Amino acid sequence: MSTKSNFSAQSGDMGLSFCGNGTNAYSVGKGVLDNGCFVDAINLVPHVFLLFITFPILFIGWGSQSSKVQIHHNTWLHFPGHNLRWILTFTLLFVHVCEIAEGIVSNTQMESNHLHLFMPALMGFIAATTSVVYYHNIETANFPKLLLALFIYWILAFITKMIKLWKFAEASLGVQELRFCITALLVVLYGLLMAVEINVIRVRKYVFFANPQRVKPPEDLQDLGVRFLQPFVNLLSKATYWWMNPLIIGAHKRPIELKKIGKLPIAMRALTNYLRLKDSYEEQRNTEDPEKSPSIWKSMYRAFGGPILLSSTFRYMADLLGFAGPLCISGIVEHLDNSTEINRTKTGNMPLGVYFMSSTELLQNTSVLAVLLFLALVLQRTFLQASYYVTIETGINLRGALLAMIYNKMLRLSTSNMSMGEMTLGQINNLVAIETNQLMWFLFLCPNLWAMPVQIIMGVILLYYLLGKSALIGAGVILLLAPVQYLIATKLADTQKSTLDYSTDRLKKTTEILKGIKLLKLYAWENIFCDRVEETRGKELTSLKTFALYTSMSIFLNAAIPIAAVLATFVTHAYIEEVRLSPAKAFASLALFHILVTPLFLLSTVVRFAVKALVSVQKLSEFLQSDEIGDDSWRNGDMSMSLEVGKKYKYQGDTTAFNRKGRYRMDNYEQPMRRQLRPTETEDVAVQVNDGFFTWGSNLSTLSDINIQIPTGQLTMIVGQVGCGKSSLLLAMLGEMQTISGKVFWSNKNRYSVAYATQKSWLLNATVEENITFGSPFNKQRYKAVIDACSLQPDIDLLPFGDQTEIGERGINLSGGQRQRICVARALYQNTNIVFLDDPFSALDIHLSDHLMQEGILKFLQDDKRTVVLVTHKLQYLIHADWIIAMKDGSVLREGTLKDIQTHDVELYEHWKTLMNRHDQELEKEPELESQTTLERKTLRRAFYSREAKNQIDDEDEEEEVEEDEDDNMSTTTSRRSKIPWKMCCSYLSSGGFLMVFLMVSSKLAKHSVMVAIDYWLADWTSSNSQSQSLADSFVNATNYTKNFNATQIAEHHSYVPVFIILCGAGIALCLITSLTVEFLGVAAATNLHHNLLNKIIHAPIRFFDVTPLGQILNRFSADTNIIDQHIPPTLESLTRSTLLCLSAIGVIAFVTPAFLVALVPLAVAFYFIQKYFRVASKDLQDLDDSTQLPLLCHFSETAEGLTTIRAFRHEARFKQRMLELTDTNNTAYLFLSAANRWLEVRTDYLGAVIVLTAAVAAIWTSSESGRVGLGLTYALTVTNYLNWVVRNLADLEVQMAAVKKVNSFLSTESENYEGSMDVSQVPEDWPQHGEIEIHDLCVRYDSLLKPVLKHVNAHINPGQKVGICGRTGSGKSSLSLAFFNMVDVFEGKIVIDGIDICKLPLQTLRSRLSIILQDPVLFSGSIRLNLDPECTCNDDRLWEALEIAQLKNMVKALPGGLDAVVTEGGENFSVGQRQLFCLARAFVRKSSILIMDEATASIDMATENILQKVVMTAFADRTVVTIAHLVSSILEAEQVLVFSSGTLVECDSASNLLAQEDSLFSILVRTHK
Repeated sequence: MSTKSNFSAQSGDMGLSFCGNGTNAYSVGKGVLDNGCFVDAINLVPHVFLLFITFPILFIGWGSQSSKVQIHHNTWLHFPGHNLRWILTFTLLFVHVCEIAEGIVSNTQMESNHLHLFMPALMGFIAATTSVVYYHNIETANFPKLLLALFIYWILAFITKMIKLWKFAEASLGVQELRFCITALLVVLYGLLMAVEINVIRVRKYVFFANPQRVKPPEDLQDLGVRFLQPFVNLLSKATYWWMNPLIIGAHKRPIELKKIGKLPIAMRALTNYLRLKDSYEEQRNTEDPEKSPSIWKSMYRAFGGPILLSSTFRYMADLLGFAGPLCISGIVEHLDNSTEINRTKTGNMPLGVYFMSSTELLQNTSVLAVLLFLALVLQRTFLQASYYVTIETGINLRGALLAMIYNKMLRLSTSNMSMGEMTLGQINNLVAIETNQLMWFLFLCPNLWAMPVQIIMGVILLYYLLGKSALIGAGVILLLAPVQYLIATKLADTQKSTLDYSTDRLKKTTEILKGIKLLKLYAWENIFCDRVEETRGKELTSLKTFALYTSMSIFLNAAIPIAAVLATFVTHAYIEEVRLSPAKAFASLALFHILVTPLFLLSTVVRFAVKALVSVQKLSEFLQSDEIGDDSWRNGDMSMSLEVGKKYKYQGDTTAFNRKGRYRMDNYEQPMRRQLRPTETEDVAVQVNDGFFTWGSNLSTLSDINIQIPTGQLTMIVGQVGCGKSSLLLAMLGEMQTISGKVFWSNKNRYSVAYATQKSWLLNATVEENITFGSPFNKQRYKAVIDACSLQPDIDLLPFGDQTEIGERGINLSGGQRQRICVARALYQNTNIVFLDDPFSALDIHLSDHLMQEGILKFLQDDKRTVVLVTHKLQYLIHADWIIAMKDGSVLREGTLKDIQTHDVELYEHWKTLMNRHDQELEKEPELESQTTLERKTLRRAFYSREAKNQIDDEDEEEEVEEDEDDNMSTTTSRRSKIPWKMCCSYLSSGGFLMVFLMVSSKLAKHSVMVAIDYWLADWTSSNSQSQSLADSFVNATNYTKNFNATQIAEHHSYVPVFIILCGAGIALCLITSLTVEFLGVAAATNLHHNLLNKIIHAPIRFFDVTPLGQILNRFSADTNIIDQHIPPTLESLTRSTLLCLSAIGVIAFVTPAFLVALVPLAVAFYFIQKYFRVASKDLQDLDDSTQLPLLCHFSETAEGLTTIRAFRHEARFKQRMLELTDTNNTAYLFLSAANRWLEVRTDYLGAVIVLTAAVAAIWTSSESGRVGLGLTYALTVTNYLNWVVRNLADLEVQMAAVKKVNSFLSTESENYEGSMDVSQVPEDWPQHGEIEIHDLCVRYDSLLKPVLKHVNAHINPGQKVGICGRTGSGKSSLSLAFFNMVDVFEGKIVIDGIDICKLPLQTLRSRLSIILQDPVLFSGSIRLNLDPECTCNDDRLWEALEIAQLKNMVKALPGGLDAVVTEGGENFSVGQRQLFCLARAFVRKSSILIMDEATASIDMATENILQKVVMTAFADRTVVTIAHLVSSILEAEQVLVFSSGTLVECDSASNLLAQEDSLFSILVRTHK
């Protein structure tokens, strides 16, 4: 006690006495507890006690903990009641703040200072803060015994407050006194906190119990890979995303990589959510009505309804708190005017000797209002961000679940669905890329659906309370214009759809051009096809312009509605009401209008998304209902894998236990064991088909009356002409076709997994090794054997990273033969009993096929006694077959051994024999042949050589990033990574045109100046006359005091109206102009950029396409063009708008209260650092999101393409596992990205709140004119909304400008020289008339950096001669054919055709007068006519004639539409052989006297090849034909043969002469190749 009196005695001298200077301040005459001051002193005790105890512990703790400031995961554990404790503590802090405020305000009413009114409250505040810091440290250290200190504190505080409350009650003080309410509240809070503490003791038993409970942290935290800590951190860190600081700030030093963001917590993984959604989906399948499809909406609600409700609650709280802003402003402005103090009450009648105030009195104090405004803003923003976060997390969970559902369904789709086009790849890709995202976005926006109407209604009520009837007129304006906005929003969606259709169409055409670019250039058709693209682009641009128009309308309405509403309201108010409008009400209503606009603007978007979500769900449920592949029951082996995936979980006991084992598999995926006991096998039939009729979905059977047996452990061959159903037979056995009748029997043990190589090779986007092992364990010896058998080693040596090189869609483009050999290698490597090979030789040259046949099939597979089924055209291999099945028109013609057929069907045997004759039976082996590599290797080598040269300038390999990392000097890195790409912005704007840029800038500035002018005028108008009346009682009774308006005042009042109307009109007009200019600037830029890009790329030399991966070029046309078209303009608009708004607001505040500028400096610094760190981190996370999304989408399309292979191999489970991993990775990146956005928004919002606080405080202290203060505060409120938009738009723009950068990098490529030195007019019309070719000293290279591929070639070809060119692979044969078309760099010598040097000719002329048939047949989508004659120069007879020569006439006649029959993309609806024949016909249509055939017969069966040879001899009798031959046998009749060896011409003579010379290279080639 003595310390206290000493304390008061000392402070007595200073006039700051604890109990005041009254005579009886310290008298305890009436009893100790009756002295109010003493009661307050007792209240200090618990607080002081807590501080004394906790500080030493904290300091000791921190001292030892300084090393581990980063909290360790493994100790991160919440005590029971964690969140409740945090909420209670925050409430406690708030009540303490109120208590302090009340104490200080009461103190001003006393004659001397009474410290005891607010001192204990201040100490309470400090103690409460300490308690929560202390608690947090105990919790992270998991040392609950120390919680006893807090427990004692809560009890003491509870008791002392109870005493105070009891004394108040004795003095008959009631609820109407504010201090009584506060004390009562504190008693309740302390009581609750005490209860929480008791609960911790009850659960954890850390004291008073013998055996304390042992606890382990959550499973996710034991796994250090989990870096997403939002679910595990404490409440404060959750609300402010404090745990993200290290990540975001660290991003500055080194880019965020996938390792850094770790894995998802279990609850957010796709598998967990998939099981949730799947269960609620399956629960709805009812027994009575099995046909009725379960509703996706219901299952979504059951699985994810909870979090959405939580989010909506947060949202409601935020919206209600949002209205505190305008109300506080009105209070502050109102009380600034009547700050005259209320007369002090005498001390006499004060109970307990101190002043008690009523609640309303506190709220009339402007400083208190300013603090309240600040707290309301902070809370509102925190709740809002929490609501956003919860919905986003739920949306991401939903997306993961949907993706897993779609994938599972996809693995069970029936093949006929896919090939008959009911479910195209495109549709599946759309489901994955678009529909799931639509639903995710709908979830994001879904709380708005029910929160917004409430917000709007509340706003209107408040406006009515402030302004009376005229408010309803303003609200009416807003409500009337809302439907217009909705209308525009729906129009926008439609235009976007049509734009999308056009752009997919344009992309398809562009892809075709790029894939067939070689052919287009050789035929000089690139401009025709380029125009096709430009035409589609024109349509796309038209719809983009409409899109731009609607977007600008929507932006315009968004900006103009509040102006219109304010105009209507204030003008009517001026004329209707007799009451003068006070600044308080004017600015409160202005702020309210600002609040109201947002929900109205968003409502249209939300409704639109809801409509889209309905459509998406419709599509999804259709997909989930579509046909599945037949059940596997008939493959009567014991099935190792259940088809119902995910069902296994049901029987695993409870899921969590199952998850614990760390196996998050959908299916236990076992590799079938390889049986050791092969020889004792009894069955000699591996597969048998009885009376099989199979179809591809239509009711016509594709295969009819099939009765076959496949003998075990033998080599079975299936032969027949093109299109007779050989491949279908394999698929029918695999169960991919629909069975009409009949049965397929597999001998037991066989149908685990079939190694199956399709005809159209299917590769994964993975390394070569992964493609071959395909999930089997790696066995070096076996792998080596397989690679040798498929002669892949030389190809692998050429790859930049050997067999670790990525291949596939996104990897390196391999040629057909290489891809095919990899697929065969995959089938050989798998350890299965049965191997199905579908035409493995189709893309291989004779040498490779022989090697594959001997080493791979005969040796590797037969030695293993594996059952092999081989579909082939190469009849010369029939002698190796143990069993032959000959097919014709969908049924089996003959079955048996070659001997059987020889004896029973002589005719067929003879037919085969004639075909085989030209190929000798034996293959002689020569040592030098081992070194042979193929043409494909040559192109590969070329591609790499150049790729290295190109890498230096290539923007795809982020070279700059790498260089920066090596830089030890960290600061340079930092500055480069946080720089804004101004250069790109300039190049973007300049491609939009300078006039538009000037218009945009000037109209933007004008618009914002007018907006400020409107509000400033309003401030002047409302405060013009306010000085004349006292506003003191306006709060109480607004209607009475202005009845005595005299006429002059009314007139003056009305004189403000016209200016106001004019300003508002100007503002609305400028809004329209700005929104239009920005959008059309965007359209102009997009038009120019795409046009230039297309022209550059189409006219680039062929070299460019060898070097640049196709995917990269396509990206420029798809993703990047799309960003430039649709994303940059709105971002640019939003960025300029929010920046200007913030600047104008800060300007206004500084103008009203110059003192604010002092506070602005620290705020600006804080803002600068926040945006700097955020932009870098956001860019990294966005890149991660994009880069992880691509593999996911690729995995889906890959799976859809390879369904048959995956199912034959039985690898569904492995692929599901992969899909889950990819989804989780992508979701992690997206979660971090949205958490980073929340991090930014929380920080900028708090900054905004600080700006409001400083503006308010500055205004109160400098007590400026009330109207202007209102203006300043209203503007300060808008800043909070726009600050984060400035940063986010900056970050977005930075990412989007990368697209401009990439497009620009392609615009610098050089074009081919199209002009030539001769004029077109100098070339004779019918050149080349004769077809005489002279080659003088020709040297050719692909690029000035590369070695020459042809050296000093001299040759002379007479008109009409048939010339053969041969040589080992890589000897320069094909390069010669390209040299005829001037496609390569001829740097010495010349080629003269009919007297004209071809290098001087314009390219168009040269290439349009020669014709060529390439090795890979290329067809374009469209009609047959377009493929034969895109220039439309020939009549139908000519086309039919060409088709007849190519043996296609009958087939085309049979097609619907004849010449106008449809060719699908890449000619997929014809077989490879037929496509090659079309290419022949194409060459015939062009009546050129020179035809070049570049290995044109490589992919055709022998019968067709014979036809071809005959045709060339007859139809081309009078023309010069140059044949480049794979198979030397095809040029044995040639009149002249040129033999090349490594780029030089070694022999040149007629075939017969060369053959006569034993040691000529030609005769060696003939002997070896046969």
